[in-house]
Amino acid sequence: MDTNHKPILEVQDVYAGYLDFDILKGVNLHVNPGEIVCVIGPNGAGKSTVFKAVYGFINVRKGRVLFDGQDVTHYRPQQMLRAGITIVPQLRSVFPQMTVLENLEMGMFLERDKARVKRRIEHIFELFPRLAERAKQKAGTMSGGEQRMLEIGRALMFEPKLLLMDEPSAGLAPLITKLIFENIKRLNREIGLTILMIEQNARQGLEISDRGYVLELGKNSYSGSGQELLGNPEVRRAFLGGA
Repeated sequence: MDTNHKPILEVQDVYAGYLDFDILKGVNLHVNPGEIVCVIGPNGAGKSTVFKAVYGFINVRKGRVLFDGQDVTHYRPQQMLRAGITIVPQLRSVFPQMTVLENLEMGMFLERDKARVKRRIEHIFELFPRLAERAKQKAGTMSGGEQRMLEIGRALMFEPKLLLMDEPSAGLAPLITKLIFENIKRLNREIGLTILMIEQNARQGLEISDRGYVLELGKNSYSGSGQELLGNPEVRRAFLGGA
């Protein structure tokens, strides 16, 4: 984790929602270069809305989003991609009738340099040898865990400065969830990948995170290091299934 630089992402007193109804009511958070930061909270707390506000899927009515020193509050998703943020959505997003290789190529659909695309694919295959073994296999025939790996690999194709992950464990069996979290931690450690993730599996999310935030009713409730939140009696009682 790099603590010698300014945050790469800052969400400052953000109000956002749908039509005239605010889901987020003054949310604040930041992510430093090289960190894994996890956002937890009950259903309806506004966790996914944070991602939508950051990535330009919904309008921010009040407050600011800063990325890499720039005000990106009203950027659209394609602008955010070009700025250096990619996203792994909660719902399955692979193209099932395309091969693994074709899915990875879609991760750089804005890139015209074919040699660079080839280099990036080779790099992803080094990070995920299982994807290399299945390069010509249709994505829809792979297991849920393999599809999640493919989604992560595709998101890394554009060499993002920040990766947003919306519930990486969603729909996965416990053993596969453990493997996915191990891979997230490995990518952070080996290539310095900076990650902001939402995770309903609060305990496992915080265990691999440098810091975390708890949202309730669209507002900040608790924040601290992953270990501090895991040890906080109020957080444990409300979100981790025990005192």
